[in-house]
Amino acid sequence: MHSASEQSEAADQPTPPARPGPPDHSYPDHWEADVVLRDGGTARIRPITAEDADRLVSFYEQVSDESKYYRFFAPYPRLSAKDVHRFTHHDFVDRVGLAATVGGEFIATVRYDRIDDRGLPASGSADEAEVAFLVQDAHQGRGVASALLEHIAAVARERGIRRFAAEVLPANTKMIKVFTDAGYTQKRSFEDGSVRLHLDLEPTDRSLAVQRAREQRAEARSVQRLLTPRSVAVVGTGRAPGGVGRTVLRNLLGTGFTGRVYAVNAALTGTADGPVSLDGVPAHPSVGAIGEPVDLAIVAVPAERVPEVVADCGEHGVRGLVVLSAGYAESGPDGRERQRALVRQARSYGMRIIGPNAFGIINTAADVRLDASLAPQMPAAGRIGLFTQSGAIGIALLAGLHRRGAGLSSFISAGNRADVSGNDFLQYGYDDPGTDVVLLYLESIGNPRKFTRLARRTAAVKPVVVVKGARHSGSAPPGHRVPVTRIPHATVSALLRQAGVIRVDTVTELVDAGLLLAAQPLPAGPRVTILGNSESLGLLTYDACLTEGLRPLRPLDLTTGAVPADFRDALAAALADEASDAVVVTAIPWVGEDGAPEFGDGEVLAAALREAVASAPLPAKPVVVVHVEMGGLAEALAVATSTRPTAPGRPTGTAPDPRPAGTPPGRAAAPDRDQGGDRNPSGDRNQGGTGTPTTTPTTTVTPATTGTLQEAPAPDGPAAVPAIPAYPAAERAVRALAEAVRYGQWRRQAAEPGRVPEYDDIDEAGAAALVERLLGGAEADARGVTLDTRQAGELLARYGIAVRPALPAPTPDAAAAAAARLGYPVALKTTAPHLRHRPDLGGVRLDLATEGQLRTAYAELTEVLGRAAELQPVVQAMAPRGVDTVVRAAIDPAVGAVLSFGLAGAASELLGDVAHRLVPATDRDVAEQVRSLRTAPLLFGWRGAAPVDTPALEEVLLRVSRLVDAHPEVVAVSLEPVVVAPHGLSVLGATVRLAPPAPRTDLGPRSLPRY
Repeated sequence: MHSASEQSEAADQPTPPARPGPPDHSYPDHWEADVVLRDGGTARIRPITAEDADRLVSFYEQVSDESKYYRFFAPYPRLSAKDVHRFTHHDFVDRVGLAATVGGEFIATVRYDRIDDRGLPASGSADEAEVAFLVQDAHQGRGVASALLEHIAAVARERGIRRFAAEVLPANTKMIKVFTDAGYTQKRSFEDGSVRLHLDLEPTDRSLAVQRAREQRAEARSVQRLLTPRSVAVVGTGRAPGGVGRTVLRNLLGTGFTGRVYAVNAALTGTADGPVSLDGVPAHPSVGAIGEPVDLAIVAVPAERVPEVVADCGEHGVRGLVVLSAGYAESGPDGRERQRALVRQARSYGMRIIGPNAFGIINTAADVRLDASLAPQMPAAGRIGLFTQSGAIGIALLAGLHRRGAGLSSFISAGNRADVSGNDFLQYGYDDPGTDVVLLYLESIGNPRKFTRLARRTAAVKPVVVVKGARHSGSAPPGHRVPVTRIPHATVSALLRQAGVIRVDTVTELVDAGLLLAAQPLPAGPRVTILGNSESLGLLTYDACLTEGLRPLRPLDLTTGAVPADFRDALAAALADEASDAVVVTAIPWVGEDGAPEFGDGEVLAAALREAVASAPLPAKPVVVVHVEMGGLAEALAVATSTRPTAPGRPTGTAPDPRPAGTPPGRAAAPDRDQGGDRNPSGDRNQGGTGTPTTTPTTTVTPATTGTLQEAPAPDGPAAVPAIPAYPAAERAVRALAEAVRYGQWRRQAAEPGRVPEYDDIDEAGAAALVERLLGGAEADARGVTLDTRQAGELLARYGIAVRPALPAPTPDAAAAAAARLGYPVALKTTAPHLRHRPDLGGVRLDLATEGQLRTAYAELTEVLGRAAELQPVVQAMAPRGVDTVVRAAIDPAVGAVLSFGLAGAASELLGDVAHRLVPATDRDVAEQVRSLRTAPLLFGWRGAAPVDTPALEEVLLRVSRLVDAHPEVVAVSLEPVVVAPHGLSVLGATVRLAPPAPRTDLGPRSLPRY
């Protein structure tokens, strides 16, 4: 690809005389970005400057003759001094060049030159540019050109360029594909033996979809590379047993890591007989001394030595780092700067980092068996992916899951999460076929807008359960770079739930929900059967169901004389009952023949319950057990057995998919890697094998005492009965079940999403012009402006929202004149800030039917509350009686535009009874929003009152959502009160605030957070 000016240079034609143009701009450092490439590695994109001459020459020398020919349309073996000068000197307006670098060296370049409609160099108002790429052959296929196109397009838009032109040889199919796959609106033609492409640079739905799909693949791959290394070096392995490095080395070896393991210690120089050995592993003084490729380095050296380790790793091709070392941002300002330098250094070599101050990573896949962590025990293999930002919480979660028989597919404890974050783990979990449930312990959300988007997509195929620490501290944990949010924690939680996230409050609830979702199908509804041998425990479970919004059936009391066979028969009947969606089994020790309680028959009861589940008809229903002092029951239930026959179908209430019936939500058919063939279920790092199976007369069971949660296939290959989660308290079991019910409902609704309605009376163009005029155009004050009543009404009217006029009444005569103009009856209201929307303070007089009543009310207000100049009274025509509500929308810097709704009044504010939805809201969103309030019954005819016009209310919510979505300058809207009557509604007050919009990071080119 080439530009017209480059063709002339290639043919040794005289260079055109220098043209007048804009003055050189200062170096645009905001164009610098780190990006994740298709293969999971990273590269830095930055502007090319005059100091890059030598780098450019070196880069060009490494490009093949074929690639040079595609670039210049002619043999071009080397760059002349004139070429080098042209390609490294830019004004950053009409001529811009960007380079992708790894290790400080160029691996690809892109440039644009502004041109006029004749294809000649131009400046000023010309809005087209010619663009050209060159990618080093060794880095082709990594998605470098696609990333550069996103960034050069963003730069061009910033500089007023709206279209790119490119000329490509027909044989250069890779570059043609870069353009055609980008998703921009484009035109193609064939001229003089080359393909001529024109791209409109305005982002489209397709270009954003392409960009996000590439982002997902790249970020998922970057985490996969960290979790599936072929070789690992532990840097900082001490000579003596113990210590962080030596512990990680021992864990790697003890769990049977399938790749190569190396120990690195700078103090080890080897002997004449070769390198020394630590725990039977060759030890080297540096990564470079290993002499073989290393995919992953575990860094366990003091913080001051980490930079030399990173350089050693980067210079020798290491792909990723897990930095266990402490002494970074958690230690204060110096540590924060040390952390920034660490990230910048690692990214300069194309490496991603887990940490610093990390606890480690685990991958239980049979073909990997990676335990590069400080965990005291390797977790069993399972279907749960776990991400934490805290080592201590990570230990607690691993122990809790192991104790209850659950296994993991992968585990990352990210520490300060300077680089790899929960967003990256979501990208990986979405793709990973070995993960059915994603559990996240987060202390901060670095990019909430992105997190919400990723969580919504992942939750559509598998559950995402989140517990967030540091909810009320008002600050992020040390070392965590997060945007400041102005909205309360409860609002963030509501928005996460809107995205399908299962939001819990404690790590215990995280484990409880994870166990159920990993092992049981989703319930088709909220109807719950309760059965057991304790009437009291059944009633406690019944009450817990009502508290959680479930619909429990009357508990079935089997009496204390019930034996396992009675449980089996009752459970089988409940699972066959079409009036039930889920079953809770409650169990206490039963009384033996001698009158003594039987505490040790838990395994017998577990076998009976599994037998009932195995024979149950499809679709499958979730079963949970609440037990009190039942020895061995929880352990015996925490296994998957092979008694269930395979049958077609799927659980009711889940999206259609090809999985076997009864498979837990999000689960694919279990791959061979999860059959436990060469795992070590006991967690003993010094033993091999699969453990010794124990059998019952009707089932093949892997004992839960090994801590496993795996399938034991029968010889004829039937599908496994899933493990049945057991809980020591009714409240915990029901809370987990309720989360599954709500999530199942969300999944069903997500399969048929709502729509954003179109309204013929919306004047979007007129509103945009009005916003620009009111904001002041280019001279806009960055602090923004609050519109007066007339301006706010005019803007809202462009979106079909009518605000009842309120006329100022500075004197009694003015009030009477206003009332005569509006027509009686009227309301007299104060608008002073300290009295606004506070009818409880007496600043409102309603239903004034005559001038005499109006003057009397005016006199009372001024006598009780103060002078008219302070009260700022207004007169407004009376609206039909109804329910007073409040509609608001605001732009939050962290989560974006949020639409809020609640009933007016102090009670709702005190109780926090406000519902929130992300913008743009759909018709389904606002319908749920209106009905989600605790005070919603007031809108639907509570205590015999007439129901109000909720369709009209929902329409106003949708129109406000459309307004703030289409015009990011509208940073706040408040309609208060909105009186909703049985027929129609009235907006009695409105406040609108405008401000220059903040950059939308989610709409820009892909990039990692800046350091």
